[in-house]
Amino acid sequence: MSSNLREQSLARLTVSHQEYHYYSLPKAAAQLGDIQRLPKSLKVLLENLLRFIDGDTVQESDLSALVEWLKTGHADREIAYRPARVLMQDFTGVPAIVDLAAMREAVLRLGGNASKVNPLSPADLVIDHSVTVDEYATSQAFGNNVSLEMERNHERYAFLRWGQKAFSRFRVVPPGTGICHQVNLEYLGQTVWHEELDGKNWIYPDTLVGTDSHTTMINGLGILGWGVGGIEAEAAMLGQPVSMLIPDVVGFKLTGQLNEGITATDLVLTVTQMLRKHGVVGKFVEFYGDGLARLPLADRATIANMSPEFGATCGFFPVDEETLRYMALSGRTSHQIELVEAYAKAQGLWRYPGDEPIFTSSLSLDLSSVEASLAGPKRPQDRVALAKVKQAFDAAMHLDLTSTQPNTDSVPMVLDGKNLILRQGMVAIAAITSCTNTSNPSVMIAAGLLAKKAVEKGLQRQPWVKSSLAPGSKVVTEYLDAAGLTPYLEALGFNLVGYGCTTCIGNSGPLAPAIEAAIKQGDLTVGAVLSGNRNFEGRIHPLVKTNWLASPPLVVAYALAGNMRTDLTQEPLGQDRTGAPVYLKDIWPSAQEIAKAVEGVNAEMFHKEYAEVFNGDKEWQSIKVDESQTYRWQEDSTYIRHPPFFTTMQAEPDIVQDIHGARILAILGDSVTTDHISPAGNIKADSPAGHYLSNHGIDKNDFNSYGSRRGNHEVMMRGTFANIRIRNEMVPDIEGGMTRHIPSQDILPIYDAAMRYQQEDIPLAVIVGKEYGSGSSRDWAAKGPMLLGVRVVIAESFERIHRSNLIGMGILPLEFPENTNRKVLELCGDELISVTGLAFIKPGQQVPVTITYADGHHEIINTLCRIDTGNELTYYQNGGILHYVIRKML
Repeated sequence: MSSNLREQSLARLTVSHQEYHYYSLPKAAAQLGDIQRLPKSLKVLLENLLRFIDGDTVQESDLSALVEWLKTGHADREIAYRPARVLMQDFTGVPAIVDLAAMREAVLRLGGNASKVNPLSPADLVIDHSVTVDEYATSQAFGNNVSLEMERNHERYAFLRWGQKAFSRFRVVPPGTGICHQVNLEYLGQTVWHEELDGKNWIYPDTLVGTDSHTTMINGLGILGWGVGGIEAEAAMLGQPVSMLIPDVVGFKLTGQLNEGITATDLVLTVTQMLRKHGVVGKFVEFYGDGLARLPLADRATIANMSPEFGATCGFFPVDEETLRYMALSGRTSHQIELVEAYAKAQGLWRYPGDEPIFTSSLSLDLSSVEASLAGPKRPQDRVALAKVKQAFDAAMHLDLTSTQPNTDSVPMVLDGKNLILRQGMVAIAAITSCTNTSNPSVMIAAGLLAKKAVEKGLQRQPWVKSSLAPGSKVVTEYLDAAGLTPYLEALGFNLVGYGCTTCIGNSGPLAPAIEAAIKQGDLTVGAVLSGNRNFEGRIHPLVKTNWLASPPLVVAYALAGNMRTDLTQEPLGQDRTGAPVYLKDIWPSAQEIAKAVEGVNAEMFHKEYAEVFNGDKEWQSIKVDESQTYRWQEDSTYIRHPPFFTTMQAEPDIVQDIHGARILAILGDSVTTDHISPAGNIKADSPAGHYLSNHGIDKNDFNSYGSRRGNHEVMMRGTFANIRIRNEMVPDIEGGMTRHIPSQDILPIYDAAMRYQQEDIPLAVIVGKEYGSGSSRDWAAKGPMLLGVRVVIAESFERIHRSNLIGMGILPLEFPENTNRKVLELCGDELISVTGLAFIKPGQQVPVTITYADGHHEIINTLCRIDTGNELTYYQNGGILHYVIRKML
């Protein structure tokens, strides 16, 4: 019957004399039932199931469950989803390719064919996370930063060049080109994918998973995509379906239009706050309503980009006229645009005015109610109205005060020969960066126009502000140059520093030595303002305690004001040449000025910049690569090491062993992010990772970042739980990655304690609060704990990607029962944790955990097994998803 359903759904579509074959949802609905009001994001899933229905991994009852979903807006059913392609960036992509190389070795060792370890789905990797803002505010900044990037990362790039040759269907976009999500939006994404099979042209929705949580940005183009851990992405590349539950879908209705002076950034921070409050973790969000007609595609992409910040799996915008307009603007062919329109309308994926799908729940926003906003000081969902930023900063500074009060409110210093006074609240970093906003011409041009007006009035950037401009693609440079705005941005220190994530990923580079010394001397609480999507503690710069997300024009404004405690709605940014005060409203560009400049953005700019997107510069092309089938690991490498994940695995999995007498490695609070678990930024000289690099002859200046060294498990193990801002409640008076070793009570770095437990053959547990693993998708946040010996994580709740990553590395995620947590149980770290019955565990079952306290008494709690699906259980029983894939290949 299942094959009959698929065969009876076959259809043809002719576009510009070209015939295409596809599986028709309306034809399938004739048998399954009415799907007209099914959310369009779920129609994409339905088509995927229809195309791959085989009676085994996909059954007709899976499709029926999606139709039944319409009755209640919910379905407890696991499905196997097969995205069309995979997108990676280099921080997460390098370890993925390292794993594939190690898998080839494992398959060979176990008697298999190494060439079977090869992507079955197209995979693109964009190198965008490695450029650091070493130089800034000079015309040489871009060239020098890129040169430093190539020098520092030569070994990683040579490895990626090897991967490009060794693996088929794997492409690399070289450094200095753009940010992966912006390249995806402007070039890679097709909205409708097509391939030739058995002499026929087949079409289906463009879908993807990516190794970066902001893969969701592509939802703005009507493409269903979201972030997964690198481990899951590798499995998807190798033909494994993504195991998932049919999601709840939250509808977000948009009406009205934005007021004068309100940016897409203000809108997205408002949406993020609303959806985080509504509760959308693990759910799809789909935007609808007639307000979409007045929402440019770049604004849609900005909202979709922030899906991880509001906690959703994705934030989907259906295909409509605006989708086609953007595809034309960004240089897609007229044939592709015709194909997208014809296919979307034939499949019921097109958005018509007045569409009202059925949703699990819904909420709405009148766009005219949005006000100018920032988010901070340390979470993207904490929106603050512009007028209240000073108040929010003061509150954050007050909360940060511990037993040691700051010894001063200001510190005198000498910078470039000038006597200056640094004060509490100073803006240390102002960065126009990140895929979120640099993909949006209206806010980038607004920043340029504001800079122009500021320069014309004689305003200057404050000398202590480290300013930078790092667009997500070269097209941004094209249109800023064409609008004549680049000289004004440069006059305020916003020179091009690179095409990449830079400050948003923690590659903000060093502050001036005099400024760093002054911050330390006065224990000053200072701020960073960036047009990014992440502002977690310790991420941007180790000395910058408060970090604020803002639109690009507000980034420029704060660089002029120089202090977070300046109320930009009431106080002047500075003085003009006559000494008169200049306020933000005096230099804020009008909607008409922005619209006129945006008209200059054209398809020719996109054609020019993407014509040779995969070529790279001479330095990239000159990298010599080995053409061997397996990688030749270098024993002295500190960047690329053969990981130990598969070195002892056998062809058949062992039975899962119970956990007896596990020691607690760390007790952590709420909202512990993957940045806390596995930082991406600076490596401290006195940390275990710093000691490792020093012992291998690496100078401190060449440590690079944790993110850049993700191909070396030795560094990443030592960096696990090493964030400078993480707080382990086992050592309540210490900030940073420390713990108590039990029973010695020695206070040690977490890595050192874990190694001592390994020598003692003692398993480990981690106890945490709510939203464990929120933030960036980061497979090392699961790989690191596994290599430290962590067998189980017990949390009040998990963020979606991290939970699946833990399972993908063979770590058991358990959830506390309601009204029970580490505080109720009065856990201090001296307890022993035991979990039994693991050989017979089932998805979603109650799992008893025995806690043995230091005084010998026991308490048993019934936790919830957060292995949610049968596929996840299979991965767990195999010791991880990649172990399962290797065994399947054998």
